[in-house]
Amino acid sequence: MKKVLVLCTGNSCRSQIAHGYLQHFAGDKAEIYSAGVETHGVNPKAIATMKEDGIDISNHTSNNVLEYQEIDFDYVITVCDNAKERCPYFPTRAQKFHYNFPDPAKATGTEEEVKAAFTRVRDMIKQYSSDFVKEHLQ
Repeated sequence: MKKVLVLCTGNSCRSQIAHGYLQHFAGDKAEIYSAGVETHGVNPKAIATMKEDGIDISNHTSNNVLEYQEIDFDYVITVCDNAKERCPYFPTRAQKFHYNFPDPAKATGTEEEVKAAFTRVRDMIKQYSSDFVKEHLQ
């Protein structure tokens, strides 16, 4: 079974959303992990926006990448430039991928505008995750 690690800065939004979708699309073909170079807790807006699309990430935890040093990942996906630049090196044969998704937690404006930002990023990550699973985990 393939092992996939999704990395972000705080493991609160983008990596959690990607974790949820990769798990959904891959099913039992992969073990999905997510982590951050820091831990900020799972963002309630990320949980809500995923729930709107039928994916429950409410039981996810915010983990530090160092917790997974001993796991031999097949794939590591960084979902923000900051994580790509700050990720500590740990020995792995993993194939590395990177996509810098906008950070919905930094969205400003009305409640509707912030919600729209989360939905927009969620949909981008959903498409990326679906494509990733089709290309690498089928």
